[in-house]
Amino acid sequence: MSYQNRFVSTDNLIAHLNPFVNTITDAAIKANYAGFLSVSAVTVYELAIKDIFIEFAQKKNNVFGNFIEKHFSSINGRIKIEDLKGQHIKPFGTKYLDKFEVKLKSRENIVFNAIRKNVRADYSNLIICRHKFVHGGSPTLTFQEVLNSYQIGKDVIHSLYETMQR
Repeated sequence: MSYQNRFVSTDNLIAHLNPFVNTITDAAIKANYAGFLSVSAVTVYELAIKDIFIEFAQKKNNVFGNFIEKHFSSINGRIKIEDLKGQHIKPFGTKYLDKFEVKLKSRENIVFNAIRKNVRADYSNLIICRHKFVHGGSPTLTFQEVLNSYQIGKDVIHSLYETMQR
């Protein structure tokens, strides 16, 4: 499965909820929708990341692919940029680590110049929001901020995909 297909469920959820959530006046209910969306968004990020690494390894060798599939079966939310770099990319070699940084910086510059947003910050803020919602019951972002961070944070995933190409 293409990693981009993982985004479909959250993109569909956004299309369904966005017009409706904007009409809600109760702040607590609106916050819950922000939390629910953050869970969905971070889940599809995690699934896309797994797909990228598994596809990369399977292209190298079927046995390696099976090993990586088992290894990534339990990444359990360890998808912060530091985790991607230190735990997931680095074992493949510094070549890939350097390539990821170049790809991500390139995307960051494009996004910043176009809309004055920080890709790393939005990606990280979304992960924090999800964590705070799941473990504490209150998200740290509004529904619109979750939606925007999810869209911008996809650039981290796209950079990872570009990095893990042979």
